Amino acid sequence: MDARLQELISGAFATGATDVFLMEGEAPRLRINGTVVEVDQGPADQEALRQLWLECRADPDADLDHDASLDVPGCGRLRVNFFKSLGRLALAIRPIRREVPGFAELMLPESLLSSWMAYRSGLILVTGPTGSGKSTTLAACLQWANLHQSRHIVTIEDPIEYLFANEQSFFSQREVRRDTADFSSALRAALRQSPDIILVGEIRDPETAAIALRAAETGHLVLSTLHSSGVADTLERLAHILDANSQNTGAAEMLSQQLIGIISQQLLPTLQGSQMPVLEFMQNEGASRPWIAARRHAEIHDHITRTGDGVTAKSFLQSLVAAVNDGMIDASLARSAAGRPQDFDRAMRGIV
Repeated sequence: MDARLQELISGAFATGATDVFLMEGEAPRLRINGTVVEVDQGPADQEALRQLWLECRADPDADLDHDASLDVPGCGRLRVNFFKSLGRLALAIRPIRREVPGFAELMLPESLLSSWMAYRSGLILVTGPTGSGKSTTLAACLQWANLHQSRHIVTIEDPIEYLFANEQSFFSQREVRRDTADFSSALRAALRQSPDIILVGEIRDPETAAIALRAAETGHLVLSTLHSSGVADTLERLAHILDANSQNTGAAEMLSQQLIGIISQQLLPTLQGSQMPVLEFMQNEGASRPWIAARRHAEIHDHITRTGDGVTAKSFLQSLVAAVNDGMIDASLARSAAGRPQDFDRAMRGIV
């Protein structure tokens, strides 16, 4: 890696940045506490970026985008997405913590997630937009299993982020394009590797979705992610993915039986200068199963919003109001993050 580029990246993450954005001909940008700021130095050099593409097995002439992990001395492991913008080389870089954080440190519902991880089979989904901490939540779940259970855990990632040290459990970590061709073929092969827990980095296509469901049905605990904005939206999106393959008949009924729970998250800056997750979650139980099978997703949203107990079901709105009342998040920020600001106003007045 170019020495000037390495110094920039190391310095950025040492000062608390969560992302570094580089594009040839443009000044570097950093994301600090959710805000993107420009670095006061010259534009990124094309040759330096080209060299970094090649170091990470990306072809700057042929590839349009590429995911990779990278070890930088003095900085640690990084997740890098290479892409092009108007024909120019660009990349987004995010640090990967060496130590897997626990549920409490991440401000996640420990009793709920640990109870989900105690299942011997089923499907757990962690959802949210890019940069919302999905991979870290999944890593915390797997580390809980690593410390408390004796299981074979197979991870399929693009790229591998957290590296796990075997404790009570044994890990087989596979990276797409380095260890396997794609998610679906790796997932199919994983079923022959005697796994107890399978992590699929992301459900991207109908085949992966169908195999993940079948794996859950045949006695495996499967964890994965989707880019969706809430519990009902996740179910709607997954239904559309499964519908894209005519062979996935009866998928909604199978999902209603195999789904353990969904946790959706977004990261918001706090008044204390850090970030915290705002969550919506639902444990799949007797009341929700028929709604999932019948694809009555609006009723699931209504159920979470109106009757969520905060233990097994909680809405984003409830989480936002609680964060404001606890002095963690500014009220105007929370209002802007709410799906319907008028509902946030009513909730702050105690009107459900």
